[in-house]
Amino acid sequence: MAHMVFCVRNKKEMEGLDEPPFDSEFGKKIYESVSAAAWAEWADRQKMLLNEFRLQPWTPQAQKFLVEQMEDFFFGTGGAAPKDFVPPTQ
Repeated sequence: MAHMVFCVRNKKEMEGLDEPPFDSEFGKKIYESVSAAAWAEWADRQKMLLNEFRLQPWTPQAQKFLVEQMEDFFFGTGGAAPKDFVPPTQ
């Protein structure tokens, strides 16, 4: 049976992640309250942030920034896109 959560992002009961994304209290919080669909949305947002800010994800500064953005994305205001960001047209 799938792990179900009340998703903080989508505000409804949805299928959760298979396991916590991090071995920490924050990872446990995400596992207990973020759906797999919302996590996929975050993955897209993270790629955009990496590209727009030209981040090097192996650096501590980039990692700290991404965790702050992730917290805001799931548990804050939703995380605004950079002010000059233009979404790609498909």
